[in-house]
Amino acid sequence: MKTNRLLSLACLALLAGSRALADTPPATPISPVPPGVALRAATVKVTVAPDHRDWTYKLGEAARFSVAVTADSEPIDGVIVAYTVGPDLYPGEIKTAAVPLSGLVIDAGTMNAPGFLRCIVTTQVAGHKYRGLATAAFAPELIKPTQVEPPDFDAFWDAGKAELGKIPVDARMTLMPEACTSKVDVYHVSFRTVGPSWSQVPARIYGILCEPKAPGRYPAVLKVPGAGVRPYFGDPELAAKGTIVLEIGIHGIPVNLAKEVYDELAAGALNGYWFFNLDDKETYYYRRVYLSCVRANDFLASRPDWDGKNLVVMGASQGGQLTIVTAALDPRVTGLSATHPAFCDVTAELNGRAGGWPHPFKPGEDGKPSAQVTPAKTATTGYYDTVNFARRLKVPGYYNWGYNDEVCPPTAAYAAYGVITAPKTLGVTLEMGHSYSTEQYDAISGWVTAFLGLK
Repeated sequence: MKTNRLLSLACLALLAGSRALADTPPATPISPVPPGVALRAATVKVTVAPDHRDWTYKLGEAARFSVAVTADSEPIDGVIVAYTVGPDLYPGEIKTAAVPLSGLVIDAGTMNAPGFLRCIVTTQVAGHKYRGLATAAFAPELIKPTQVEPPDFDAFWDAGKAELGKIPVDARMTLMPEACTSKVDVYHVSFRTVGPSWSQVPARIYGILCEPKAPGRYPAVLKVPGAGVRPYFGDPELAAKGTIVLEIGIHGIPVNLAKEVYDELAAGALNGYWFFNLDDKETYYYRRVYLSCVRANDFLASRPDWDGKNLVVMGASQGGQLTIVTAALDPRVTGLSATHPAFCDVTAELNGRAGGWPHPFKPGEDGKPSAQVTPAKTATTGYYDTVNFARRLKVPGYYNWGYNDEVCPPTAAYAAYGVITAPKTLGVTLEMGHSYSTEQYDAISGWVTAFLGLK
């Protein structure tokens, strides 16, 4: 019985087919399959976990990672793995080892400064590549930002808001009957915002507005987007609970066009927009974006059914960045929910530590400095870094991210979170990368609905 079980696992390993690379040919057995052994494809997983249940350690405390490689939840004996252990976003030397049935234990050492230590494990089974990782935290609440705050930071943004205030909202709304529900009206909307000084065409921002049909006065929610170029559809489900919801795009184009339009823009005119004019704080791409988020609140505040009191901003990744920025710039905001926020402490990568997306200063894989490393670009980031807006927050917020996030790393998120003096709640999803789980979504939406008193 034991022999048949081990032979079955060997065949599972040979034929493992899930998560295969698109260009990898189907695996074939390298030896005849013994009689009576089932032949099937197996789900192969690489599982990595620190030896502390909360994945968190004291400074100087030793961390160990356990590694298992399984096929249909059964361990594969003797599979060879490659692994690295190093600080968040800075992997260490590649080593190899065989994983016994009982699992592999990797002594990872420790950290003597606040931060995160990540173990990444890869392997190949039947020609397919698999990957797993886990990240140990060392006193993350003590992480300090490296970003410098410009002395004229507030004056710069006050001037921007004053410029915005001189531009009429000029709101336009088009009902979308096909998107409306029995409880919610849905509109494609736009309004004017700041634009480049040389342009003769007024800049506009676009979004999807969802409002309850029943007469009344409602709280408002501004949903700000993650990075990229895409259509938007609003949130009629949240609106049906009794709130006005505006979901905006940031690129000054309608948000209800065919997906092909956005794909072409992402590959062409808007490719890498997050670096556009980074060497000039007055024309950097995010200046218009940050001020347009405030303008979106101008529009919400103008709605006759707004209750005049409650205004929440929420978003993830770039949207988490824009959430914190908007709440800091606009005193009308009463609460916020920021998930794995971007653009946190981006100068950390000039100091050999993980900084936030879009990683303008992270060295290349060849170790050479990024092309973005110039005095002008470094100075500009001080006016746009999420850290410097986090310092100015005055309203309650719910924050959420995962330790395994390799896009908006936890080191950078904690650098921003640590400077927040307003009431704050952190929901950590330990093994989460740069994605959403159902549980994470429920926690975020639960906080927002409870904060606004929705049913």
